[in-house]
Amino acid sequence: MTPFDPGNLAALLARFQNVSRCWIGFSGGLDSSVLLSAAASVRERLPGALQAVHLDHGLHPDSATWAAHCQSQCDALVIPLTIRCLHLQPHPGESIEAVAREARYRAFSSLLGPGDLLLAAHNRDDQAETLLLALLRGSGVQGLAAMPFEMPCGPGRLIRPLLDTTRETLTAYAQTQGLDWIDDPSNRVTSLDRNYLRHRVLPVLRERWPALATTLSRSASHCAEAAELTDRLAAQTLDGLGGAHPGTLDIPGLVRIDRVLQKSVLRLWLRRRGFVVPDTRHLRRILDEILTARADANPLVAWSGCEIRRYRRDLFALPPLPAPPSPASAINWSVGEEMTTLELPSGLGRLEWHPTAKGDRLSVIKGDETGQKTLKVRFGLTGLNCRRPADSHTRSLKKLYQTLGIPVWWRPYIPLVFDGDTLIAIADVCHCRERDAGVETMGELRWRGTFREKSASLDAVTLSGKMPDPGFLPA
Repeated sequence: MTPFDPGNLAALLARFQNVSRCWIGFSGGLDSSVLLSAAASVRERLPGALQAVHLDHGLHPDSATWAAHCQSQCDALVIPLTIRCLHLQPHPGESIEAVAREARYRAFSSLLGPGDLLLAAHNRDDQAETLLLALLRGSGVQGLAAMPFEMPCGPGRLIRPLLDTTRETLTAYAQTQGLDWIDDPSNRVTSLDRNYLRHRVLPVLRERWPALATTLSRSASHCAEAAELTDRLAAQTLDGLGGAHPGTLDIPGLVRIDRVLQKSVLRLWLRRRGFVVPDTRHLRRILDEILTARADANPLVAWSGCEIRRYRRDLFALPPLPAPPSPASAINWSVGEEMTTLELPSGLGRLEWHPTAKGDRLSVIKGDETGQKTLKVRFGLTGLNCRRPADSHTRSLKKLYQTLGIPVWWRPYIPLVFDGDTLIAIADVCHCRERDAGVETMGELRWRGTFREKSASLDAVTLSGKMPDPGFLPA
């Protein structure tokens, strides 16, 4: 067994340029304790300032004690430590391992700045376990590639510099250096899949194949290369399949390619959009139920954190929609000569009223002596009509939505603005009445917020009802 050499860590990180900080993901366990100690010993040769971060999962009664241990270790090495508490609330049926993993990634992503590196202490044995778990789940080459050496993490990069080092080698180094580390008892709970493999399965396999971790890690590398080639081919196809709405896929174009490539394109598209890639069953449903549905159908395939829908020729990947506001409810909103905002329910963002002398987007009949006017905002009403200033006739809201290309599922979430019982605006999509001599208070409506920003189908509609340039981005 070749001893662990901290100098190799510095050499491995030397290729990274313009690094601001090198963060150590420090749990206090053996692996991260070795990484912290090694990084401290070569800190002058690291590409950025050395810092550490500890995430308190709050799942064990001793978690506060563990955080204090990490603080004392960092103090002894004169390494600044950031401690963040995770408030994990898994839903029934969710894997606590998966919930914790996603929470860690979110915490790290929010911590890193541009140019930062996060060093994680995953080792070769961890890689072997990850590969076997992926194999037992029936994963394809992307999953069997296991953990990459390098990947994006927020505005920074996550690096795994110990991925070619065995747990045995790290243990020997820790003992030689007299390191003090935390032994988390949950790591011995064999009801958890990874622990079952680690304590029950892998020891038996190593008796027959001692180099197990090395050979499995090599297989993961081969799968990573195959996955990269698959992604390159999928990217060439995906780049020519953009739909009419930003971020969507053109369904007729997708249908024309063979089924194997369809799957690769869909997986890459979803990863690029930040969604969890679906399992085989959900992927098959997308191909069989959504791509082949009628153009006027409204099919849905959903899994954790993602919904796939179609509208006409376009395929949409969306975060789960919240429950729409009740059509029976109405929100009073006073507007006038000053900029005013209205917070919308169901996480739908906010409406902004911007007074303007021209009133080129929305006109409101003069208010009371204070210059104010009370409008009503409602959602999901049917049977309404709207006549845009440029139109020669009135049309139903349904027909107008169809003309503007707004998908059926967005419509219950669009704020409808009323002056009394008269519909005067469909959010900032269009206004619904002509100018007249009685108009004295004028202004502009804008719909802002996270929901609007994610609603590609709404952002693709201008007030004139024309589709924007494909490069259009919302304000």
